[in-house]
Amino acid sequence: MCGIVGIVDAGGVSIQLYYAMYALQHRGQESAGISTFDGTTLYKFKGQGLVADVFSPAVLEDLKGNAGIGHVRYPTTGFNLPENIQPLNFQFKEHSFSLAHNGNLVNTKELRSEYEQSGQIFTTTTDTEIVARILIDEISESGSVEDAVHMCMRRLQGSYSVVMMIDGVLYAFRDPLGIKPFCIGKTEQGYMVASESVAVDALDGTFLRDIKPGELVRIDNAGIRCTQIAVAGTYAHCIFEYIYFSRADSVIDGVLVYDVRRTIGGKLYDEDPVAADAVSPVPDSGVAYAIGYARHSGIPYAESLMKNRYMGRTFIMPSQKQRERAVRIKLNPIPAHLVDKSIVLVDDSIVRGTTSKRIIDMMREAGAREVHVRIGSPQIKAPCYLGVDMPTRQELIASDKVEEEVRRSITATSLHHVSLEALIEAIGCGREHLCTGCLTGCYPLPIEGEQGKTPQIDFVAGTYQANLGSFETES
Repeated sequence: MCGIVGIVDAGGVSIQLYYAMYALQHRGQESAGISTFDGTTLYKFKGQGLVADVFSPAVLEDLKGNAGIGHVRYPTTGFNLPENIQPLNFQFKEHSFSLAHNGNLVNTKELRSEYEQSGQIFTTTTDTEIVARILIDEISESGSVEDAVHMCMRRLQGSYSVVMMIDGVLYAFRDPLGIKPFCIGKTEQGYMVASESVAVDALDGTFLRDIKPGELVRIDNAGIRCTQIAVAGTYAHCIFEYIYFSRADSVIDGVLVYDVRRTIGGKLYDEDPVAADAVSPVPDSGVAYAIGYARHSGIPYAESLMKNRYMGRTFIMPSQKQRERAVRIKLNPIPAHLVDKSIVLVDDSIVRGTTSKRIIDMMREAGAREVHVRIGSPQIKAPCYLGVDMPTRQELIASDKVEEEVRRSITATSLHHVSLEALIEAIGCGREHLCTGCLTGCYPLPIEGEQGKTPQIDFVAGTYQANLGSFETES
């Protein structure tokens, strides 16, 4: 669930990339990188840590050029190694090539083995290098980026939103199922693409639209051109983007995430109302849900947990021990809001259950009489193979437990997860257009050992005018 951004702007891009990546920091905290091109030279800098720690003013000043791409990493494939930090940079046939990828391939092992048997050597352990190999090989053979992306969409299985830069020309494409979010924005003197619309907002840009599943976007100094490479019979937008991963102020595939979460909060009350003294969120992931619950129920909204704003997202911390230690540092109960009170505690999801239990224990120690837990997602029963670093089935608390067993395990007074039907209704795009694999165990594409579907994908050729208007078929 990394964050990616690409910008072409006549005023220079290093500072803009920095702020856009800062806005996407919630999508990855392990490492950050930027590559820029000034017409003759490829400049690059990357390192482990947060955006603000990796880049200094002096470094940004050295990243010259009016075109560039950036990446914040949250690893789902590959280890925490310096060589895995993106963007990945290559030189081939006197061309400068940089690439960054958000997503997760499910046929990495097969593709990597095929390349290694033909003598190819890999320098990273990420699936992103597989994407780069396919693109570079096809571009070297045919000279056509469109043909290379066409080949990618035929060969890659999984989720991918990709931004790449070839000699200062920016290309971006999204897998035919549209699993990962990707959008287009207008900057002051150019255009940009980014994982979420908040990156466009950070630059005071104009959000134009989402990149369509199966679409290729080309941006250079002359403007923007969009080509439809593939069309799937249905989409599979990641449902966890709406539940947790995207920022609440992002617009994902035409839907404001905050509105989805607030609507879910109201549905939580409708499905299982409870009398209580206050509604409290687990900050920040439960805030929009709790506001919706409070407004719909008429129960007062009152924060009972205060968040340390200098802590990152505990969900994406690499070890269980680190996550547990971080909970008490990250959240501190407010006894004045808890003593002898019945509280509706609202959060987005329960994954392993250990954090939920720790929070409930803290609230009871601070004086809460009852803690009724309401969750803005159905029970998470299966791993994610398409970009969220979910635990194994053995680690997922709900994989082999019904809701009442989970309630006892986390010691809540009562527990209710929103139904899948209510969640889909809140998103508003139809179940057939969502990936619900982590909730149902049924995935939108074939995955070894799992229940999956084989999507129908047709390959086409067409362009959109530079104003992103009506579709025109290419001759």
